[in-house]
Amino acid sequence: MDKAIVVNNLTKRFGNFTAVDNISFEVEKGEVFGFLGANGAGKTTAMRMLCGLVKPTLGEATVAGFDIRRQSEKIKKNIGYMSQKFALYEDLKVWENIKLFAGIYGIKRKEIIPKTNELLAELGFESERNTYVKELPLGWRQKLAFSVAIFHEPKVLFLDEPTGGVDPITRRQFWEMIAQTAERGITVFVTTHYMDEAEYCNRVSIMVDGKIEALDTPRALKERFNSNSIDDIFYQLARKAQRQAD
Repeated sequence: MDKAIVVNNLTKRFGNFTAVDNISFEVEKGEVFGFLGANGAGKTTAMRMLCGLVKPTLGEATVAGFDIRRQSEKIKKNIGYMSQKFALYEDLKVWENIKLFAGIYGIKRKEIIPKTNELLAELGFESERNTYVKELPLGWRQKLAFSVAIFHEPKVLFLDEPTGGVDPITRRQFWEMIAQTAERGITVFVTTHYMDEAEYCNRVSIMVDGKIEALDTPRALKERFNSNSIDDIFYQLARKAQRQAD
């Protein structure tokens, strides 16, 4: 398989504090890769480096074939991003949000309107076209934010705790969308605090104090740690953590 993300000895220091400590891993094209770690583990800093937002202190990495040091702007054009806050503008209407992000992601102006109409139809949101985002049910907002994040067909989609605060049914539906996205060949790099969600990933890494302490398929990790759940493995490793804040 093609490598969507390649990380070699990536390190980030802030003064005397090492947020990310010499991590290395690869993510395959179309893989759903879980990036786990407690608060303070360094996963947020690592994700920011991979998105081209923060320069590494040491080490190298490529995302979608582009170097994070020298080609950060090209990376930004080839990735999608969604956070727990969904990254939507609540005081804009549904169609206005789609149009805005289409422009941000570099979709050609003449394509924006037809693509917007196409997405509204695909989501079944035609009747909500002029609804303000803040008036949508939480699950609908989440679905819209996810769809906007992949509107430009990115090579890699970064999801930063995207299901925080939503109910179990909505979370399950969201993971169905993730699976469908991966089937289209889009790589999904996801952080989550819900350990049951890690079971849906092809592979999972667990960070502790800036280092990757475990990385494998959920099944292999459970065999290695003689455990029935990723949740138990996570807490086994997290108990070793020395620092408190990321």
